[in-house]
Amino acid sequence: MPAITELEEKAMPTIQLTAVEKTLKRLLLDVAQYIESSQSSPRRPAGAAETSSIVLRFTGGWVRDKLLGVDSQDIDVAINNMTGYQFALKMQEYLRTGDNARKYDSRDPEFSQDSPAKPGAPRKGNQFEGLGSLHKIEANPEKSKHLETVTTRVFGLAIDLVNLRKEHYTEDSRNPQMEFGTPEEDALRRDATVNAMFYNLNTSTVEDFTEQGLKDMQLRVIRTPMEPHQTFMDDPLRVLRLIRFASRLGYTIDPETELAMNDDDVRTALRIKISRERIGMELEKMLKGPDPHAALSLIDRLNLYLTIFPEPETATNLRPHMDQWKRAFDFVEFFMDTPETQSSGDDSLQTVRSFLLRDVRDRYNAWLLVTIFPWASVPTEDHVNPGSKPGLPLSTIVVKAGIKAPNKDCEIITSACRNASAIARLQREAMTQTEVPKSPDRTTAYLRRDTLGMAIHRWGPTWRSQVLLALLLDLFSQTPDELSNDSNSVLDGYAVFLRYIREWDLLEAYLMKPLLNGNELAAALKAKPGPWMGEALELVMAWQLRNPGVTDTKGAIEEVEKHRESLRIQ
Repeated sequence: MPAITELEEKAMPTIQLTAVEKTLKRLLLDVAQYIESSQSSPRRPAGAAETSSIVLRFTGGWVRDKLLGVDSQDIDVAINNMTGYQFALKMQEYLRTGDNARKYDSRDPEFSQDSPAKPGAPRKGNQFEGLGSLHKIEANPEKSKHLETVTTRVFGLAIDLVNLRKEHYTEDSRNPQMEFGTPEEDALRRDATVNAMFYNLNTSTVEDFTEQGLKDMQLRVIRTPMEPHQTFMDDPLRVLRLIRFASRLGYTIDPETELAMNDDDVRTALRIKISRERIGMELEKMLKGPDPHAALSLIDRLNLYLTIFPEPETATNLRPHMDQWKRAFDFVEFFMDTPETQSSGDDSLQTVRSFLLRDVRDRYNAWLLVTIFPWASVPTEDHVNPGSKPGLPLSTIVVKAGIKAPNKDCEIITSACRNASAIARLQREAMTQTEVPKSPDRTTAYLRRDTLGMAIHRWGPTWRSQVLLALLLDLFSQTPDELSNDSNSVLDGYAVFLRYIREWDLLEAYLMKPLLNGNELAAALKAKPGPWMGEALELVMAWQLRNPGVTDTKGAIEEVEKHRESLRIQ
């Protein structure tokens, strides 16, 4: 990512707009002119700037990213003297008036190439295709959502429209009064100086009202525009946002700012004031960002783990095992490196990586699972959870309550925690064998194809991520001294285990189906359908695993017949 390395003493840097951004800028300024010349201009809200001239600014992250040479499809637009909703309604009115919409029917190749959603013809009936529906998002101070905004799509870009504002806090309220503000006041209320710069559409210039944003981009530093402790007490979510920005941009956090982030009062405010959903959203963005390791390192250093993942209300006597967490996420960072960056002799590491990290989702799962590692490593026998769903792992309870994790993430965590000990046991069994048995049904082998295949069938499509958690628990349930002596043997064991899965063609065993269904099996056995059928069909699939390639159902039926009495088949 390019960085600002030189700043002229007085001149501000310029921003090069794409063709789509130029057209958006022209549209917004034309709407502003339309409003100013209209006989029915919106009523100026209380506190709005006493001026008839509308000044529009692109704000925040878009400005930062453009200065770094990174294009962004999300643009926040600030308006000086009316609400975003008032401006958006006037934009709709303008585009439905006469032939105004045709002015923005840009069909040139540059526009089409830059636009994430080619607008094509500007009108369909009376509807301008370049403008999406307006969505008004009300302020919700109780959840630290202080701003009323309007979001829409224009030429495929995600646009938020909002007025310039300032925050006013009272001693007896934790939520701010939002008022119209000046550009300076709006800049100073933002979370970081690098996010507080504007691009003035009227003058085509960059504005740095904090007088620190451009300098901090040069220094690669994250700091708050105002005194940091009060900034975080006003809105504690800013703590997590700054961690996310630091990890995304590769910046360091200013020492005074970091000291305030590590304050007990700030941590308490973050825990009780911010909704768990918003905390979860920030964490997910960190884990899906370019440097999850940096984000987890900051969470660890700032003692924020229990703030993000507090102990369940039903098990307040339990604490996460933090002593090995840094080693675990350091290992995942090392594990994520491409094979070319590793020594050629580290065959086991490369083998395990090639099996477990195939795509972006596998990598996200790896960071997700190492994030809950401190809770996953709490011994199961220590977990008492009255009133919860029976068998729900402690880690799942924590992420459901702590970050309101989506169902897909909860399912992966649940499966990984439930199956970790079984995976570790099968891995150890694989290590006792010196070679893959030539016969799939060889009974003298410690590990058999049918045993392993049925296990993967139960584990489901996320079995690779589940194996990774088992590996982490095996590696880091040891003391540092034990780990230094034994880590290679643990990796060797998992490499052997995964090679068995490949050699036995079990990578997709979770997709396997029985040769015949329950009704067909009941008919073949001349029996009544009943509860026995589930276990009987598992016997059928185990027989299939011992007899790969055989499609005749006779042998499978005979296998079930042998267990007729124990299955209570009538």
